[in-house]
Amino acid sequence: MSKKALIAMSGGVDSSVSAALMQEAGWDCVGVTMKLYDKKTASQKEKENGAEQASACGSTQETEDARKVAEQLGIPYSVVDFSEEFHREVIERFIRTYEEGGTPNPCIECNRYMKHAKLFHKAEELSCDVIVTGHYARIAKDPETGRYLLKKARNLAKDQSYVLYFMSQEQLQHTVFPLGDFSSKDEVRAAAEKYGFTNAHKHDSQDICFVDGDYADFIEAERGKKFLPGEFVDEDGHVLGEHKGIIRYTIGQRKGLGLSLKQPMYVCGKDMEKNKVILTTGAALYSEALIADHFNWIPFPGDRPEGPVHCMAKTRYKAKEAPATAEVLPDGKVKVTFETPERAVAIGQAVVLYDGDLVLGGGTIVQAKSSYSIADCTGI
Repeated sequence: MSKKALIAMSGGVDSSVSAALMQEAGWDCVGVTMKLYDKKTASQKEKENGAEQASACGSTQETEDARKVAEQLGIPYSVVDFSEEFHREVIERFIRTYEEGGTPNPCIECNRYMKHAKLFHKAEELSCDVIVTGHYARIAKDPETGRYLLKKARNLAKDQSYVLYFMSQEQLQHTVFPLGDFSSKDEVRAAAEKYGFTNAHKHDSQDICFVDGDYADFIEAERGKKFLPGEFVDEDGHVLGEHKGIIRYTIGQRKGLGLSLKQPMYVCGKDMEKNKVILTTGAALYSEALIADHFNWIPFPGDRPEGPVHCMAKTRYKAKEAPATAEVLPDGKVKVTFETPERAVAIGQAVVLYDGDLVLGGGTIVQAKSSYSIADCTGI
């Protein structure tokens, strides 16, 4: 009797090829598309014009593309509506992080709470042995410890291990990433052509599927209020001008400030209580260390290392890795100290630690030395 796999089908080329590869390998496959975002959770502007984002997860177009692939493969297919959960676990966290002065990463929360929580439970309901997604990452098993490992994809340009650092041993054991060993996206598209998929050259989806346009406008529409203008100030508190609403600015931002300055200045912090955006010429933008909470250690027996860990740390999805040392603090949080001060470390983002292509673990940044943000994002 063949084992059963639930394929997370987004309608894109990656998940479609993943489904075909699993079927080709002898798995009994079931295709499922998650409907995550609809008009009920759209911004007021979208509600007024009745528009639906073509690129939104679970939109009509995405669903039809996934259904066509499932029909071609001859596998059962269904759509599950997780839009309420998506709004609560992803959109609400996204908004709250900005309100508290942080910079969110909704792709991580979507993977954490939707694909590897709600969909994981759906797989159990359908008696599936594994869930399968089109992520570019790899899973292996350590023969010495028996622990499951998360590793970077062969195609480093598409590697998505950063957004998967939270995966538990159970999730890693029951997840398959068929694209992890592909060396390029061209190979994936060539495979889609071989299988005869019409979406072989479909564009990749956008980063934030539920925001069509300006994210701050979206937040204001969701909250039903405007974030008031306030002061731009430098590190010494001197007023430099007026900002257009504090949620419209992120750590490290230089462009779009709307100021006429004698020299380039960057956002280095936000005082949410006083509604002030703090700018620097550069020095205050660098952090010697950070503190991360809700940390997930992957390869270590006992779910945490016994002492300091020398590693490479990544503080944003597209950031370069930086040499660092990580240590677990008495309260369970993790302190990451950089060999050289790191630029634009933002509260609310994830820090992910690597040893070569091995993911050691990761967590949510709640403090950064030299950060002027006073937001307490521990609960994010």
